[in-house]
Amino acid sequence: MSRNLDADAVLDLLRQTGTLHEGHFRLTSGRHSDRFFLMPHTFQYPEATERLCAGLAALFAADEVETVAGPATGGIILAYEVARQLGRLTGRRVRAVFTEKTEDGGMALKRQWSLRPGERVLMVEDAVTTGGSVSKAIAALRPYGPTLVGVGCIVDRSGGQVDFGVPLRSLVRVDVASWAPEECPLCREGVPLVKPKDQVSTRG
Repeated sequence: MSRNLDADAVLDLLRQTGTLHEGHFRLTSGRHSDRFFLMPHTFQYPEATERLCAGLAALFAADEVETVAGPATGGIILAYEVARQLGRLTGRRVRAVFTEKTEDGGMALKRQWSLRPGERVLMVEDAVTTGGSVSKAIAALRPYGPTLVGVGCIVDRSGGQVDFGVPLRSLVRVDVASWAPEECPLCREGVPLVKPKDQVSTRG
């Protein structure tokens, strides 16, 4: 299996799994866009998930990662598979953990898991836009004193506006354009407008 996925191959996999939708969408913000990602759809398909996580693991193979962490729920499967792929790549024993939401809106490392000071941790997320979930997950790990080696994601939609204080590496960077309804070029062209969840694909 090739671990080297270029951006076009990644986007093709996301289309095949019904993750990437292209058309004319009304976002929850009310703005219109020509692309929409339903990232959980990726993880319905183990083979595609394995390929993407192998590619993501390869980006951090030289960082001596000991533990991969991800914010629930999107980061659970991702952390597990990236850890497995890192183990295969490096011959090291790499474990996977995930953070969970707390009542105050933050995140915590639960289930009696812990990290030792200096433990080399990679944080992963399926997609990064504002970085909010990742920042909360990082904050949840900080009291344990680990060494955060980086943040990895399948899709970087941040437009370079997010800084976690460590390297952010992705399989693909995507600029998702959006417009106010009165400025939308797709409306002017007469392209039918749909809500993203109305156009759900389950293609294999």
